Amino acid sequence: MSVIPPLRLGVNVDHVATLRNARGGRLPDPVRAALLAIESGADGITAHLREDRRHIRDEDMKRLKAEISRPLNFEMAATAEMLQIALGTAPHAVCLVPERRTEVTTEGGLDVVGQRDALGPFIARLNDAGIRVSLFIAADPAQIEMAAKLKSPVIEIHTGAWCDAVTEKRTSQIEAEWQKIVAGAKLAKSAGLEVHAGHGLDYVTAETIAALPEIVELNIGHFMMGEAMFVGLSQTVRDMRAAMDRGRKTLRAHAL
Repeated sequence: MSVIPPLRLGVNVDHVATLRNARGGRLPDPVRAALLAIESGADGITAHLREDRRHIRDEDMKRLKAEISRPLNFEMAATAEMLQIALGTAPHAVCLVPERRTEVTTEGGLDVVGQRDALGPFIARLNDAGIRVSLFIAADPAQIEMAAKLKSPVIEIHTGAWCDAVTEKRTSQIEAEWQKIVAGAKLAKSAGLEVHAGHGLDYVTAETIAALPEIVELNIGHFMMGEAMFVGLSQTVRDMRAAMDRGRKTLRAHAL
């Protein structure tokens, strides 16, 4: 019988800070949201400290590191400023993402191939500091192979194109995007990389992708914070955990 690795849920609390920043002040508090998510079943917390500080702020990262009991995944661009903040914060993990000031959300995967000369030393500094590095990339063979060459222990597959196709019922694209993810996850696993996935996931797509044995972590934020407005964050975390468990249960049944 095949051993199926557990599937972790990372909850992104960026948009609690977005709501706070819309009015100013201290509320709602993203750290309180992180603590509640962990209490409700989250395995870790993700937060993206952007260059323009549009949601998460430096003090949020410090408090998250100090106050949460589960791993902190620090999303950031590969800049000198962010490197120094990450080294000072010492999170469990850093996920390197592409970042443009004009984007509403992260629009694509990091170009590891095109930026290999800059990313190599950057990844090495984080590895040397004992911070696990993840690269947020498309499920593209060249990008995955370069991630392995640069000694990033983890990749996070950008699932946005597939999720958008599912949501918008673009039937002709759903299967094509899904097969890219399937093939990418297999290639990454065979290259010795730990495989995560995220961007645009909801209950349906999280349940589906949970059936890929190579993927061991999903990082989900925007959808969950939107759902939490209607049913509460604790219920949303439990419902997402249940959806992921249903998908993993299907996988376990196939492995018997």
